[in-house]
Amino acid sequence: MSDRLGRRRIVVPALLVTIVAALVLALWPELPGLLTGRLLNGIGVGLMSSTATAYLHDLHHQEYPDRPSSPLPGLVSTAATLGGLALGSLVAGVFAQWGPDPLRTTQLAFAAALIVCLAMALATPETVDRQPAAETRPSRFGLRPGGRAGFASGAALGVFSFAVLGLVTAMGAVILHTELGVSSPFVAGLAPFLMFGWSAAGLLILWRLSLARMLVTGAVAFPLGLALVALSLVHPSLCLYLVAVSIAGIGAGALFKGGVGTASSVALPDSRAGVLAMFFVSCYAGMGVPPVLFSIVLGHLTIEAAVIVFAAALSVGAALAVVAALRTGAVGSTRRSHRHAR
Repeated sequence: MSDRLGRRRIVVPALLVTIVAALVLALWPELPGLLTGRLLNGIGVGLMSSTATAYLHDLHHQEYPDRPSSPLPGLVSTAATLGGLALGSLVAGVFAQWGPDPLRTTQLAFAAALIVCLAMALATPETVDRQPAAETRPSRFGLRPGGRAGFASGAALGVFSFAVLGLVTAMGAVILHTELGVSSPFVAGLAPFLMFGWSAAGLLILWRLSLARMLVTGAVAFPLGLALVALSLVHPSLCLYLVAVSIAGIGAGALFKGGVGTASSVALPDSRAGVLAMFFVSCYAGMGVPPVLFSIVLGHLTIEAAVIVFAAALSVGAALAVVAALRTGAVGSTRRSHRHAR
């Protein structure tokens, strides 16, 4: 929608919906309220994620028209996505451990932060001219010629990177409690914070790497972290578990950045948000489906065995996605564009 209606015209309603979601969760703490708040929050996130990424690209291009291939907007959007997920886990863990009325206090704090974001968004210029005529509207999913393979590999990278992030977020507390004997809500929030935080920090450290080298880095760190997660459960160690999810987070962040870069590189300029929207749909499917499958598998296997099976499956899937991305023309063209921009 933002490709046709405008970025700010979508960002502002998305923020309003998310503020309402936080207030619903804070003021209606029964099960129907929790489900309603989750639904509204998902709508807000869905409206925001790809729109904000495209918005950053537009704003950067307006400010620096001579740098059309700069990796900075993609870096900022990826670091903001992963850093925000990290911050949310840590804040929730702190409030749950030491704060009064954890659910209400956390959601009211998020609502206040979102109101500040709303004021900032209202002060940010629109970057897309409204296009009312149907014939002038860009394609919702417009790819460059031969770009389908590149988008498919980028989406696969998003799926596998978010799969491990979703598993640690959704099932980490269960793993900590049953296998490592840790029941602290703060530690339950600390583990995803470290994973998402190191994902963002790793990007800030590695951002000068070409897209191909970023993918190779992710392909190495991702399975290494997952192997160490499995080892920390076979030989129970909280410290090893926290180190393992941090390494896995670095790998997941590199793969996610590679997926964003690959998907963006094959998108037509007027369909950037639409292509990124489909990319984020893939990512959130990767975050949501594996935890459900993991919980089903737990009915037949021990947690250690289930983690080993999922670690192996995700590692193989991520490796195949990296190989596919490297074989497409998207990575090569992005590398040439970055070299030309420098």
